[in-house]
Amino acid sequence: MGNKDKRIYTLPTKEEKFDLLAKKNSEALLGGGENRIESQHKKGKLTARERVQLLLDEDSFEEIGKFVMHRCKDFGLDKEHYLGDGVVTGYGTINGRLVYVFSQDFTVFGGSLSETHAEKIVKIMDLAMKNGAPVIGLNDSGGARIQEGVVSLGGYADIFYKNTLASGVVPQISAIMGPCAGGAVYSPAITDFIMMVENTSYMFVTGPNVVKTVTQEDVTAEELGGASTHSSKSGVTHFSCANEVECLNNIKNLLRYVPQNCEEDAPVYPYQLTDETREVLNNIIPDNPNQPYDIREVIEGVVDQDSFLEVHKDFAENIVVGFALLGGRSIGIVGNQPASMAGVLDIHSSTKGARFVRFCDSFNVPLLVLEDVPGFLPGTDQEWNAIITNGAKLLYAFSEATVPRITVITRKAYGGAYDVMNSKHIGADMNYAWPTAEIAVMGAKGAAEIIFKREIAAADDPEKKLQEKVDDYTGKFANPYRAAHRGYVDEVILPENTRTKLIKAFKMLENKVDKLPKKKHGNIPL
Repeated sequence: MGNKDKRIYTLPTKEEKFDLLAKKNSEALLGGGENRIESQHKKGKLTARERVQLLLDEDSFEEIGKFVMHRCKDFGLDKEHYLGDGVVTGYGTINGRLVYVFSQDFTVFGGSLSETHAEKIVKIMDLAMKNGAPVIGLNDSGGARIQEGVVSLGGYADIFYKNTLASGVVPQISAIMGPCAGGAVYSPAITDFIMMVENTSYMFVTGPNVVKTVTQEDVTAEELGGASTHSSKSGVTHFSCANEVECLNNIKNLLRYVPQNCEEDAPVYPYQLTDETREVLNNIIPDNPNQPYDIREVIEGVVDQDSFLEVHKDFAENIVVGFALLGGRSIGIVGNQPASMAGVLDIHSSTKGARFVRFCDSFNVPLLVLEDVPGFLPGTDQEWNAIITNGAKLLYAFSEATVPRITVITRKAYGGAYDVMNSKHIGADMNYAWPTAEIAVMGAKGAAEIIFKREIAAADDPEKKLQEKVDDYTGKFANPYRAAHRGYVDEVILPENTRTKLIKAFKMLENKVDKLPKKKHGNIPL
């Protein structure tokens, strides 16, 4: 019989069984095997595990649910099982701070969401809420796993519910790094910030084929729901990134400005105070009150050098929002942008500002408002699309916010928009104005034309009389001093002293406690 008779057969140990199982499923653990990894790279995409490794601090990732497999036995799924079931979940650190992360793996069943896939995501969301740390979702999924039917739909609903419970408790960030369609879009939509990758990611409720069938519109996936579309037209995404590495780095940068949870204060970094005078601010406001300027120049002149992180940069450009450091302290900034539509408030800018204000208030980030607003945008388009309701969202958000709130009026503060932009009347803690500030019901020319209509019409020289009345109105109302006399403005300051004043004021307000009336929750005009 030869040497075959001399073999010794032994049963594998428990540990060896696990090693064999892990080896058998190594393709899934590595993102779907060499061929599928190569396919991902050809598309300009990283694998699920590469994304996690790039996002987190080196050697900090601890995986949860590595050996989970789907339970469905229908439609051939009983013959294909992969460890992890198409999603990598766990925890690690970013700059030494704890975060929880899930990363969908498109190389395993197209990253489709199954019952167990959803359970893994829900588990880390529960851990995040219990331990007070951010949740980061790296989305790359073809949608619900059709073979599982209603079970996969229930999995999505479980995630939506957890997103809602976690809202305002821990920061939630979604990165769209591939397809995200149908019901899958609503989990990112509930989270605090969405990032998309240009040319490789898209979001839509119904795809191009369905759109063409129903509306006869011929549109590509990129045009319908790509990063450019959602960053500039719909405002669904807050950051549009050139590639996946930039996207992951943006997540890291964003987390510098926000606390771990709603119980913590905004981050404060070491900063040595010196001479904080910024003379460059004296020369930003043009002599002509109708000439535009870039509010970002004011922001850069006020905040710590190179610390401004703009949010929603390409959407509703007539208002600028973002995070910055001021004397090492993280703050949120909302500023009207005179360089776009003269800085008026319209539907999109109001909702953009309101959303950002509510995030900052949820996570104890103080708010700085830079105001130069001529009013709300007039027109049938605005009125018929509910500028009243949408403008009220920004008003509501500021009124409800209990974090330290400071306003600096750089130039125009007209009409109801003056009230809405964090005025003293809706709870602002400190309000400053530059000497160039104009605080009035409306512009001097328009006001004079209304108030002195008959007198101007009866004058021998109506143009001269109009200018006389404009100058009269300007002297009385189009300046910051009348408001300062009433206490609506705490101080009229030179632009160069703005940074010094703000550092001291935010330091003074750091222990502010403000309580809203007891209620289940307010009813913001949605």
